[in-house]
Amino acid sequence: MSRKSNRQTGMRARIAATAARIMAEDGIEDFALAKRKAARRLGASEAQALPGNDEIEAELRSYRALYQAEEHPLRIAELRRVALDAMRALQRFNPYLTGPVLKGIAGRYAEIELQLFPESAKDVELFLLDRNLAYTTQECRRFSGDRAHAVSVLSLSWRGAPLKLSVFDPRDERLALKTSQAGRVMDRAGIAEVGALLRDAARQT
Repeated sequence: MSRKSNRQTGMRARIAATAARIMAEDGIEDFALAKRKAARRLGASEAQALPGNDEIEAELRSYRALYQAEEHPLRIAELRRVALDAMRALQRFNPYLTGPVLKGIAGRYAEIELQLFPESAKDVELFLLDRNLAYTTQECRRFSGDRAHAVSVLSLSWRGAPLKLSVFDPRDERLALKTSQAGRVMDRAGIAEVGALLRDAARQT
């Protein structure tokens, strides 16, 4: 390996570690933002290879295990309890937990991300309106293979925690969904799986 390649590999590792520390300490959830902040802090040029999200995620897990070994598992457990409460309330819409709360890397400002697969997207909005739950809505895209799927995203507060509901077509439930065309498939867990995660965590404390 050339000296230049060694320098780039070393810088890549330093950016990953710094980005992970920024996410853990500042509560930033956006990998790309943390990556840019870390690169600027270390004086890295845009031309240098930046670490992938999986590299930063590995560093983030290591950082939390070392410096937030007590507080972080408690935070994740509480967010998962809130998620499970919301999933049970939304059970008829086939909810799945996904994102940082499921992965166990969520920070203090993390949103609980649920995927819903109702027969009609309007049914979800009626559910929220009937319970006087204020929400905002926006459109985004998710991908399965090369195909883009339009998704309605509803943001609200549930038991004091930020909750984001991505409302899919019911036919999408069988698909492997990604946030970008080139990204990784999103992990997800149903009600039984989230309940099992909480029970496992309780046994370990």
